[in-house]
Amino acid sequence: MIQETRQHILEILKTQHEATVDEIVEELHARTDKRVTAATVRHHLDVLRLNGLVEAPAVRRRDTPGRPQYVYRLTEKALDLFPNNYAELAHVLLEQLHSILPSDQVNVIIEGVADQMAADVVIPDVSMPIRLDYVTEFLNMQGYQASWRRAEDQSGWILSTTNCPFEKLSGTHDDLCYLDIRLMTKLLGVIPRRLDRIAEGAQSCDYYIPADAVSITE
Repeated sequence: MIQETRQHILEILKTQHEATVDEIVEELHARTDKRVTAATVRHHLDVLRLNGLVEAPAVRRRDTPGRPQYVYRLTEKALDLFPNNYAELAHVLLEQLHSILPSDQVNVIIEGVADQMAADVVIPDVSMPIRLDYVTEFLNMQGYQASWRRAEDQSGWILSTTNCPFEKLSGTHDDLCYLDIRLMTKLLGVIPRRLDRIAEGAQSCDYYIPADAVSITE
C-alpha cells in the first residue's frame, strides 16, 4: 500500500499531468491543510522514482528569464494504479465482434492483432535460447512476467508466463488465448505446444518448444 502523502502526490500529478516541487507543496497544503516542506516532497518523489512511478525531472520552458523549473510526471506504470475500464471495454468489443462476424473472421482479426504486436519486435537470426531471451524481454514489457527454462528431458524449452494481461477475460473469451499462441508463434518462429493455462487454474501459461521444431518460415 502506498504511503498517504505519496498517494496524494500521485493524484496531483495525475490531475495536473506535471508539476514542480513547489506546486506539489501548495497542492498538498490545499488537500490536507498541512504544511509539507519542499525537502519532504523531494524525498517522496525520490521514493516514487525508485519504484518506477515517477519520471526523472524534466526542464519546463519558462516564458520569462529565471532559473529553470523542473517538473515531475507519472510513468506508464503509475497510470495502472488508477481505476480503468479496459477489461469491460475489451469484453464488449469481443462480444460485438462475435455477434456480427463468424468465428473464422473473428480469428482473422485476432491474428492481425497478434501479428501487429509481433511486428514491433526485431529479433535477429540466433539460436533458440538467445531468441527466448529476446522473447521474454518483450513479453515482460507487455506485463506477462515471462521466463524460460530447459525441458527436464532436455528435448526442448519451456516458456512460462505467470501473469496474464487478459486474465479477467480469458475465462470467457478463448480468443485471447488464441492471440497468445499466435503471438508466441510469431515471436519464436516455430509453433509451440501449450501445456498449461492460467484460465484453467494453472499457476502459469506454459508453452513447450521442441528442439527439433521446424521453423514456420521454412
